[in-house]
Amino acid sequence: MNWLSNFARPGLRGKKPDEARETPDNLWIKDPLSGELIYRAELEAADWVTPSGFHMRIGPDARFKMIFDEQAWQKITLPKVAADPLKFKDDKKYVDRLKSARAKVGREDCMEAGYGRIGGAHAVVLVQDFDFMGGSLGMAAGEAFIAAADAALRRKAGMVMVTASGGARMQEGILSLMQMPRTTLAIQSLREAGLPYIVVLSDPTTGGVTASYAMLGDIHIAEPNALIGFAGPRVIEQTIRQKLPEGFQRSEYLLDKGMVDLVVDRRQLKTTLSMLLTVLMHKRSSRQSDGEPIELTELAPTEAEATGQERRKSKAPRAKAAE
Repeated sequence: MNWLSNFARPGLRGKKPDEARETPDNLWIKDPLSGELIYRAELEAADWVTPSGFHMRIGPDARFKMIFDEQAWQKITLPKVAADPLKFKDDKKYVDRLKSARAKVGREDCMEAGYGRIGGAHAVVLVQDFDFMGGSLGMAAGEAFIAAADAALRRKAGMVMVTASGGARMQEGILSLMQMPRTTLAIQSLREAGLPYIVVLSDPTTGGVTASYAMLGDIHIAEPNALIGFAGPRVIEQTIRQKLPEGFQRSEYLLDKGMVDLVVDRRQLKTTLSMLLTVLMHKRSSRQSDGEPIELTELAPTEAEATGQERRKSKAPRAKAAE
């Protein structure tokens, strides 16, 4: 053996190439507006808002950490539904699409709910994840909405809905469209109980979601430059054969037309929600007969939601159709 063969390659320190540490492929993220590369940790610290002001799409976990006090919340167990009631298939089976989406995001469907405090006010927050099949509204999303509304009613808490959807889920047909009136009735129950329902519209919020629970809030808050509408702008232009106004269906345009109440930077969202919940819950909290809201430690979410699920199953008219 001589010096030509007895050496270690620079940087590897005797390790094999496959043992060398690799740089994560998501360490840097490109700003869709400016094209600038941003260090992931810095972007996360800025609540996923780029230096150019672009609001990145984020999932439920990031939302909960951003909104709830001390990043603490109870996860609300959501009911399960029939996976493929219509046995739908196009170029791929619906059950296979569901498996791929679940593996991608690590949850059963596009909704996730949590219960905690926002600026001291008790609130149930339901978040729609666009990464799961475009946040499409199906039976699971409808059941999740009703479960979150039931949790708000039991806990005497306000409800915050963060929307992000491309519309109804076509693979579930009429069963998907049925969720529009069902969620509307759940919102009416909140109103009858005197509990606030606040909607945060993120990019994009379109289709049947816009035509139902996304536009039935007591207060509508939109993130900057979010696409909000029923049909997409390209479909509208092709239908009416006219050029749409600049910024059409964007948050700022809808604020000017009176469709939304506020356009709020994500970094100011928690402060805004805290103020609104405090004001809207003040009248109710002053009533002695209503009692105090249930504390975080007083009701296990699994037990509470299981009770609500059994009650809904006994009353739900769509149970036979789903099976």
